[in-house]
Amino acid sequence: MSSGIGSEGGARQGGGASGDGTPEAHAHGGEAAGRGRAYDALIIGSGIGGLVCGGILAKEGLRVCVLEKNPQIGGALQTYARNKVLFDAGVHYMGGLAPGQNLYQIFRYLGIMEELKLAKMDEEAFDKILIGGDPKEYTFAQGYERFVEALAKDFPNEEKGIRAYTDLIREVCGRFPLYNLRAGGVYAEKTGVLDMDTKATIEACVRDPVLREVLAGNNLLYAGQPDKTPFYVHALVLNSFIESSWKCTDGGGQLAKLLANVIRERNGEIKTRAEVTHIIAGGAQVEGVQLKDGTTLKSNIVVSSLHPAQTMQLTPAAAIKPAFRNRVESLENSISCFCVNLVLKPQRVHYVKHNYYYHNKGCAWTMDDYTEEDWPRGYALFFAQNRNQSGYASSVTLMTYMRYADTTPWADTRNTVAEATERGQAYEAFKQDRYQRLMGRVTEKFPELREAVDHWYASTPLTFRDYLGTSDGSLYGIAKDYRDPVRTIIPARTKVGGLFLTGQNLNLHGILGAAISSLATCAEVLGRDDFVGKIKSA
Repeated sequence: MSSGIGSEGGARQGGGASGDGTPEAHAHGGEAAGRGRAYDALIIGSGIGGLVCGGILAKEGLRVCVLEKNPQIGGALQTYARNKVLFDAGVHYMGGLAPGQNLYQIFRYLGIMEELKLAKMDEEAFDKILIGGDPKEYTFAQGYERFVEALAKDFPNEEKGIRAYTDLIREVCGRFPLYNLRAGGVYAEKTGVLDMDTKATIEACVRDPVLREVLAGNNLLYAGQPDKTPFYVHALVLNSFIESSWKCTDGGGQLAKLLANVIRERNGEIKTRAEVTHIIAGGAQVEGVQLKDGTTLKSNIVVSSLHPAQTMQLTPAAAIKPAFRNRVESLENSISCFCVNLVLKPQRVHYVKHNYYYHNKGCAWTMDDYTEEDWPRGYALFFAQNRNQSGYASSVTLMTYMRYADTTPWADTRNTVAEATERGQAYEAFKQDRYQRLMGRVTEKFPELREAVDHWYASTPLTFRDYLGTSDGSLYGIAKDYRDPVRTIIPARTKVGGLFLTGQNLNLHGILGAAISSLATCAEVLGRDDFVGKIKSA
C-alpha cells in the first residue's frame, strides 16, 4: 500500500472519520561535474515539473539529482491505496496525449509514452456540465467539430457563437510557442491575448445565459475567477482536453515512476526524505543546497519546482533584490479544495467514461465565494473503473472549493506519512460535517451513491499544504490576472546565477502546464532550445 495526499481521515459509510547557470557552465555540464561537483544540476521537488525538467536535462547530457522531502516521489502525481482501491492525488484525467499532440510528443521524447497505461475517455463527452435546477446534462465532446455539434444541439441559435468561441480558443493557443512545441518563440507573439478576461470573452461570443454558464462549467480545472482569470488560461487548459482526453488506468503514480527511471538510467539520482532548507549562494551565484539533515550538495545549477515564494525563503536575502522578493510574496494564490475519495461497494455504481462538473444556478463564477450556510456551491466528480468488474466503478473522487481559512483552527498541525500527528477530534468532526454536506449536494443528482459507499477518506487544504509544500494548500499556485498579466507570469531564470524556477507557477498549472513550463526552464538552463525540435519530431 502506498501513501500520499489524501491519506487523512476515513470512515465506513455512516461512521465517524478517523485519522491522513551560467550559459558557459550549462554548455559544459559534464565537465563541471568532474571538477568536484557530484551533480550538474540539483532539482528541488519531484512533482511533474521537477521530474520532466530532470528527464530533459538528463537526456541532454547533464547529471541531475532530484530532491524530494516526502517518502514518495511525484507531488500531485502520487497515488495511494485505501481498502485495496487506488486513488489519485491529483491526476484525474489528462489531455493532449494523442499522436502529434503536445503532451504525447513530450512523453515520447522522454521515452515513456509507450509504457503509459491509458484509457481514452468518451469521445462524445469527456465532461458533462450540470446546473442546479436544470435536468439537462450538457456535454463537452472530444474534437472541435464534435464539440461544436454537441453544444449546438442544446443551443441551436448559438452555433455561430460557439464556433467563434472555439476559433478564438485555437487562435489564442497558437500564440504560445512552447505549447505548440515551437522553438525560438518570442514574448511578442503572446501580446494581445494575455489581457483578455475569460468571463467577458465568453459573454462576447455567446448570448444565451445558460450557455455562458455551461462554457464556464468546468472552471474547477483552473480555479476561474470573474473579472480576473485570463482567457489564455481557459483556452490552454480546455484545448488540450478537446483535442483528446485520457485517464491513467493505473493512476498518475506511474508517470512519476517512469520519469524517475529516465533520470536514473542516465546516471541521475532521486533522493527522498531530502528536504532542502537552504539554497547556498556565494554573492550572486548558486553553489548548491543544504538539506534538513545537514548534508550539503554542491552544484552551480539549482532548479526549484517549489512555489517561487518558498524558493525566495530558502535563498539568502542578499542574493535576491527586495523588490522581486516582495513582488513574488505578495502574489495571490488560487484557492484550495476539499476532496473526498469514496470506496464503493461492488457492482453498485456503473462506470462512465466522462466526468461531471456541477454548480448551483448562477454560480459558475462564484463557487469560491461561498458562505458557511451555502457551501458547497459546486463540485467535480470523477469515476475510476473496477478492473475486476467490467462496467462498474470501484471508486469516486469528489472535489469542491475550500478556503485555507476554513481550517485555521488546525493550521499549526502537520500530518504526513513521514511526520504523522493527530489533528484532534474537532478536526475529524469538521471533516465529517463537510463530507455529509458535500454528499448531500452530490446525491441530489446521484442518489445511488448514498448507499453505495463502503468507506470514505477526506483531504482538506491542510493535507495539500503538508504534502505539496505550499503555504496555503493552493490548488494551482499563483492566480493569473488579465489586468496585470506580466506580474503573475514568473520567469524561469532568476537574478541569481544558476538558480532557475519551474513548475505550475510559471505559466500554467496541471500536468501539461507544468511540463510546458519545464521546457522553458530547460531552455534557460541549457542556454539553447534545440531540444524542443527533438520533442516535436520524436
